[in-house]
Amino acid sequence: MTQTLASPTRPVTDERVAKRNPLQKLLGRPEVGALVGAAVLFVFFSVAAPVFLQPASLATVLYGSSTIGIMAVGVSLLMIGGEFDLSTGVAVISSALTASLFSWYFSTNVWVGVALALIVSLAVGFINGWLLIKTKLPSFIITLATFLMLTGLNLGLTRIIGGGVSSPSISTMDGFDSARAIFASSVKIGSVDVNITVFIWIALVALASWILLRTKIGNWIFAAGGDANAARAVGVPVTKTKIGLFMAVGFCAWILGMHNLFAFDAVQSGEGIGNEFLYIIAAVIGGCLLTGGYGSAVGGAIGAFIFGMANKGIVYAQWNPDWFKFFLGLMLLLATIVNLVVKRRAEQK
Repeated sequence: MTQTLASPTRPVTDERVAKRNPLQKLLGRPEVGALVGAAVLFVFFSVAAPVFLQPASLATVLYGSSTIGIMAVGVSLLMIGGEFDLSTGVAVISSALTASLFSWYFSTNVWVGVALALIVSLAVGFINGWLLIKTKLPSFIITLATFLMLTGLNLGLTRIIGGGVSSPSISTMDGFDSARAIFASSVKIGSVDVNITVFIWIALVALASWILLRTKIGNWIFAAGGDANAARAVGVPVTKTKIGLFMAVGFCAWILGMHNLFAFDAVQSGEGIGNEFLYIIAAVIGGCLLTGGYGSAVGGAIGAFIFGMANKGIVYAQWNPDWFKFFLGLMLLLATIVNLVVKRRAEQK
């Protein structure tokens, strides 16, 4: 009788629990491409414009980055959730005008106007999210309509209440100094004054990263952006998640709007138009995909830092600033391509 020896079988590894090597894990991070780009840009401007490395210059770069980065936090979360908001630029000005015009017209403490501005900003975000869910229209259309309406309201109400295209100065009103200390003061580090918006920006990035990576809300955001229908099928509250994301954008708009108001004590009603693209660009450069479900708050912060370096670096290098928009568009295109390539490579077995 012949005995057949069975050949040893190889253990089958489930690809869902297979361990990836450290390089794959690193490349799987959405902000890797932006981090490399930021490092290259930093070295480039350090060589092209040595003044770039001076502490005062770096503080200026960080300040410029923070004014984009604060909004980029909310926009990044929203894009991860699969939606866009084209009203963010004018929403910042709407928040500032609300606080300014209300405080001036009713002669109240400016903190009353600040509180009202927060309510209005959150309400705008809620309405955007609610309309998105109820109408099933693309967020592009919903927020484009909001952009146009807010633009008209900003100009029309400012003319009616303030009698011009800018809000009246509120620098002498009660509460202005304390509000300015919170939203528009500077912190001295060594011999350099660093604007408080830099620290607010860092705090928002840390909070958003914790939410994304350590809470179930973060899982909901990624799921809602990846496939909303599949997310609903497994119990994800997609409606609440998306409305909450729009309200988070409104909260960020309120913070930046208050900074603009108390840094300059008056606001031009026509400002903010076009800034919405800067916030989206920062998020995309930082690794957020336009299709949703992928990205990070840290990536959006790096994208904002790249914007700040490019914006100020061109000035320090004494180049023609007319080329800045071309440079920004090129960065957007290259970053999008790099992010897609990195994501695909990381997903390869």
